[in-house]
Amino acid sequence: MNRLVEIRSQEFLCRERAALDSERRMFWLAQAQEWEQRALDEIAYHFRECNLVQAELAAARRQTTDVIPVY
Repeated sequence: MNRLVEIRSQEFLCRERAALDSERRMFWLAQAQEWEQRALDEIAYHFRECNLVQAELAAARRQTTDVIPVY
């Protein structure tokens, strides 16, 4: 999640520059939008990874409970 904090910081800096630099306002807003999309991609990646780990754990649990003891 540190990466997400860094990405959001970059987005904020671009928005701040847009507010201060009226001549290049559109450029800075476009940059901020790119950083925002990177943040959304990072969040999606994180949730995909979490869901993958959860699915693997659930599958492993099912395998251990599906074992039929041999007498």
